[in-house]
Amino acid sequence: MSTSSLYIALVTETFTPEINGVANTLERLVNGLRARGHQLQLVRPRQSSDQTRKSDEHLLLTRGWPLPGYPGLQWGQSARHKLLSRWRKERPDVVYIATEGPLGWSALSAARRLNIPVVSGFHTNFQQYSGHYGAAILTRLITNYLRWFHNASRMTLAPSVSQQIELERRGFERVELLARGVDSQLFNPAKRSSELRKQWGLEESDTAVIHVGRLAAEKNLKLLAETFRTLQQRYPQHNLKLILVGDGPQRAQLQAQLPEAVFCGVQRGEQLAAHYASGDLFVFPSLSETFGNVLLEALASGLGVVAYDQAAASQHIRHGHNGALAMPQDHQAFIEAACWLLETPESLRRVRLNGRQHAARQGWSTIIDLFEQHLRNALIPIADLPTARTQP
Repeated sequence: MSTSSLYIALVTETFTPEINGVANTLERLVNGLRARGHQLQLVRPRQSSDQTRKSDEHLLLTRGWPLPGYPGLQWGQSARHKLLSRWRKERPDVVYIATEGPLGWSALSAARRLNIPVVSGFHTNFQQYSGHYGAAILTRLITNYLRWFHNASRMTLAPSVSQQIELERRGFERVELLARGVDSQLFNPAKRSSELRKQWGLEESDTAVIHVGRLAAEKNLKLLAETFRTLQQRYPQHNLKLILVGDGPQRAQLQAQLPEAVFCGVQRGEQLAAHYASGDLFVFPSLSETFGNVLLEALASGLGVVAYDQAAASQHIRHGHNGALAMPQDHQAFIEAACWLLETPESLRRVRLNGRQHAARQGWSTIIDLFEQHLRNALIPIADLPTARTQP
């Protein structure tokens, strides 16, 4: 396969410094491709930090609209004419579209008009989110739109095997796997802070039950609260404290329900790593993830992880070895899985050690290599593509 550099246009409605799994993943992919010598044009909506910033050859800024229910995030406005004009002058070899909003749609339309190969990424389960925000009637319409959108591209990249299977079951075509990695130098048990634990009101022998993520309906946080209360009742000797890192529309409601919990707000970089590593048990009850980057970050930080057996958890956790799993939708099994981790100190110690060892092998380099390979495959006529899927 050719090793020549590519000119890649990457289109997304979200990017750092916005805080979410999609933005973090795309930053890794962009930096990785540039480090490999590829020319990359990032197409995204203008952010609040871009007040005086102008578009250039590496960055094409568009207008955006606030995204309902997601303060600080936005959908990109359709920019078909701007993209046609730019891409006629500087034609990308391939376009990668990470989000399916108006900006993503206009990029798909422009690329198809110019006969530029398109690869799409399935990063977010928007069709599931609609039910949590009082729009369940739209679920089928959203699914139909997403299927049309992704089937119009040369291939769709899904982050987990379970997501890949689910998409294929729903009629999505040419779905390939592109997993996620973790920075195990940043997310590391060595970042544990006794001072931070003291701020939480914990001694070293106490147990911090931690959750990292958006405090929103789609994260199934009612089960997080129920699980924590059960752990408190069964294991009072652990002096348990619930630590929530992140923000979102359910924060006020959760603070009323869990007055003794510690709400740390949004954390970044080294501070985020210290919050992870200063915990002991990571409870992740979400059922709406396409992957769940926080799960790998928790494993790398040496936490005992309990999650549903799907997305990242199904790929990276062996129940009883480096974490605890429950079948999706079985709430009682989830609670029991969390309880199992606290049954004996040895169980938790072994799981935490094995989780760290596994996550330390899940670097980004292999993921970026595979992403590059997928982009190159998009340049090959479909009839000439190999039939076997490439696994990471």
